[in-house]
Amino acid sequence: MINRNEPKRRMKQTLQFALSVLLIFGMALPAHAATTRIKDIVDIEGVRDNVLIGYGLVVGLNGTGDKLSNSPFTEQSLIAMLERMGVNVRGQNLNTGNVAAVMVTATMPPFQTQGSRIDVTVSTLGDAKNLQGGTLLVTPLMGADGEVYGVAQGAVAISGFTASGAGTAVTQNTPTRGRIAAGATIEREVKFNLNDLPQVRLALKNPDFTTARRIARAINGFTSSGMATASNDATIILKKSAGYPGSLVDLITDIEQLPVEPDQIARVVIDENSGTIVMGSDVRVSTVAIAQGNLTIKVTETPQVSQPNPFAEKGETVVVPRTDIDVNSGDKAKLAILESSVTLQDLVTGLNKLGVGPRDIITILQAIKAAGALQAEITTM
Repeated sequence: MINRNEPKRRMKQTLQFALSVLLIFGMALPAHAATTRIKDIVDIEGVRDNVLIGYGLVVGLNGTGDKLSNSPFTEQSLIAMLERMGVNVRGQNLNTGNVAAVMVTATMPPFQTQGSRIDVTVSTLGDAKNLQGGTLLVTPLMGADGEVYGVAQGAVAISGFTASGAGTAVTQNTPTRGRIAAGATIEREVKFNLNDLPQVRLALKNPDFTTARRIARAINGFTSSGMATASNDATIILKKSAGYPGSLVDLITDIEQLPVEPDQIARVVIDENSGTIVMGSDVRVSTVAIAQGNLTIKVTETPQVSQPNPFAEKGETVVVPRTDIDVNSGDKAKLAILESSVTLQDLVTGLNKLGVGPRDIITILQAIKAAGALQAEITTM
């Protein structure tokens, strides 16, 4: 008699065996260090953004614009704009709340051509309350060299609002700042031909000698030549050899996907304002004993009212002060010992055993550094 379940049973056993083999080999494989692409950790010489700025007017506001009496620059700009349109209002008493003077900022990506469009950000200068419903008039955008590289115009979109009444007001986000998607047109190009360069420099976003040498070795190993040289901890010089078949752009395209393991010095970053602590994985601590305790004085006032007895001939109601003072000198604080060359996990575990908060940990880390036991750099934001 044929058992129809036999093929299914054998397939199940085969899958279980294959899964077991994969698990065994997976456990035996060494853990690889985290790598990242070269394009994510370097900047290429000449491939950079250009910031643009301009001054303009936003019109069409529903009474939420600048008060001309408080913003003379808005009034002067409005008069000059109307004169260009053939309207003479000099000497007149202008009283409109539908206009706001704004600064327009934008970032032009590299290799932008004439006619391409970019986003712009609009921010108020005067005492305008809200840019909702406004339209930015033609505004030239200039670079750091004073040349006009773009022209912006369009309807302003904001992500906030303001609602007010006689007794209260509600404001969400920032209604005095808005954005115009594709609101600027590029009128002038930044002349730069990458392929004409005899060599190009790669700038590390986080300078480090070890990382720079690893990048150079990865490039030379891929190209089988000495095209890359680490000149310092922040710069790798890349030269296209005569035997390379492509252009410099082709070379950059080929190498930017190469994986490299970045390296950084041990660093502890502290933000005392917010109590934030960020520690790198290479932070080490020499043998040190830590005790932490705070002196806390709590004063509680519980005044009581003393009244005379009923039907008393004389008496006066008085308030009797009662003060309770509680002093905690940290008698329950413990002394913790961190062994030599402990890891980041051991350091965090040891500090947590003390029951201290982030702000106390900041003080402890600074004290460990002052004692010479913290083998890391402390950076305070």
